[in-house]
Amino acid sequence: SILLPHQFYIDRPEALERDELIYLARLAEQSERYEEMVGYVKAFVKKTGQDLSVEERNILSVAYKNVVGARRTSWRVLNSIEQKEERRGNAAHKAAADQYRTDVEAELRRHCDDVLNVIDTDLIPRAANSEARVFYAKMKGDYYRYMSEFAQGPAKNASGSKAEEAYLQAFDIAKNELPPTHPTRLGLALNFSVFYYEIKQEKEKACDMAKAAFDEAVPELDNISEESYKDSTLILQLLRDNITLWTSGEGERD
Repeated sequence: SILLPHQFYIDRPEALERDELIYLARLAEQSERYEEMVGYVKAFVKKTGQDLSVEERNILSVAYKNVVGARRTSWRVLNSIEQKEERRGNAAHKAAADQYRTDVEAELRRHCDDVLNVIDTDLIPRAANSEARVFYAKMKGDYYRYMSEFAQGPAKNASGSKAEEAYLQAFDIAKNELPPTHPTRLGLALNFSVFYYEIKQEKEKACDMAKAAFDEAVPELDNISEESYKDSTLILQLLRDNITLWTSGEGERD
């Protein structure tokens, strides 16, 4: 194919073929240009008339996780600085940090709304199997959870309720249709338990959910497929780490 200027790929991704978009999304990931990666991902999702493959779902997940994750980190830092300046009695510095945090919140809200729209419009209606339905519903719960981390008042309650609804939908499918060692089911249990611990402040429920997922999976590890073993054992370790932290009276963010 004819090589075009780099800016063309960024400004008009819809003009490219699907395989070109997937390649460019991987290229953007390797060069850590995640906002451009999101643009390529959205374009190849629009060009796809069927469900995404496991690899394509992972590309989608990586793109949004990095774009949103960087801003979640920024928000936490700015929130901490704002509180520190308030304790120091430095009103001008507190106001500056507050404005900066507000700007980051707007970016977070925009990116979360973006991915939630893609999930509802393009992904859930095309989900071809139980694993895909769980993956998308879990992802929906995750991004509503991220919104509830910084939202206030009724907006916080609304985001929390939507996150719980999505997680419960995913949990119901996973419990009935995916094995206990499946990495998508384990990842759901990890994130759903973090939601109960951090957002809902239902710490006993969070611990019970994490323990149940861990205890159900461990006896089945001998039956796990080779391709799932690494992912599943990694998530089991994260579940165990959270259980240890939570039962010792500490909390850790996912």
